[in-house]
Amino acid sequence: MKLNRLLQFIFGFVLLFSISCTSDYEEIIPEINYNNGFLVTNEGNFGKPNADVTFVTKDLSLMQDDIYKAKNNNENLGDVLQTMVFNGDKAYLLLNNSNKIQVVDRVTFKKSGEITAQLDNPRYMAVANGNLYVSNDKYAGGKFVNVYKLSDNSFVKKIDFASTSTVERIVEAGGNIFVQNTNSFNPGTTITKINTTSNTIDATPIQVPNGTNINRIISYNNSVYAIAEGTSNSYIHQIPATGGTITTTTLTGIEKGTNLQIDGGRFYFSSKNKIYSMVMTATTAPTSPLITAVDGGDYFTLYGFNVIDGRIFTIDVKGFTAPSEITVYTTAGAAVSKFKAGMGANGVYKNY
Repeated sequence: MKLNRLLQFIFGFVLLFSISCTSDYEEIIPEINYNNGFLVTNEGNFGKPNADVTFVTKDLSLMQDDIYKAKNNNENLGDVLQTMVFNGDKAYLLLNNSNKIQVVDRVTFKKSGEITAQLDNPRYMAVANGNLYVSNDKYAGGKFVNVYKLSDNSFVKKIDFASTSTVERIVEAGGNIFVQNTNSFNPGTTITKINTTSNTIDATPIQVPNGTNINRIISYNNSVYAIAEGTSNSYIHQIPATGGTITTTTLTGIEKGTNLQIDGGRFYFSSKNKIYSMVMTATTAPTSPLITAVDGGDYFTLYGFNVIDGRIFTIDVKGFTAPSEITVYTTAGAAVSKFKAGMGANGVYKNY
């Protein structure tokens, strides 16, 4: 099913209606909101302020591109939209190369604030204990996590990491913050825990078993899950937020496990351009993929990958030379929809 552009027509109609009204009649302009669907974050091209957000309705029938600009007087969002998080009625949009976080109403997408203090190549965000935690990892430079007060966006503290570390993905679990100490340029085997009461680093990093390099961490049911790769196998490690034994699921014969999602009691993960699914309690890895996606090369294959309420979203960024193409599958592996988003789409977020 291919999406149409009806929402653009609606915007045009609203504008025409507003202009054509006379002073004899009260203008009633319907508000277009974005609280019953999905938001797609589009990085844009590095060095250009062409990042944007695409909205898609929950039934995948309608869409609207560049909703930030549409709701904020044609203002550009910024350069490289790395990620987004929600807190209550607000969405926080992290612009990596602009060194800022735009704060918007998650329903109307109208701007309500901006965070810039102490940001230096920000990467990812998480919310805990009334604060926003932002990882910063400047290439050949500082490694730290900034803390901001959610109530007024004010800067609270900078938590420095060792210069030999890496500060990448960051998640909340059990009320505390966990930071992935690895990225594509610096393989690593540890996760750092930040105590959100004192905003200090726990002295001993969490070492995952088998000497495996962590590719992604996520949070689910008060645990941290890390997908990691070894020499010929991949692994999913469950790390209890309160400490204790790390449980490992070995993905025998599956190399370079990268993306990891959990939905409906199942793991969904990728290896190169193949997507696998297995019950979380299973002890044997699947032998065949659920989906074989478009192979975009080492840096672009499955650039974005999300599983939300029984729908699998895969993103082909077309090498950042054309609008991204998103294909939606059922959890049985059947393609049900395909549509285009902005340049460099990297994630899909539930907004309902």
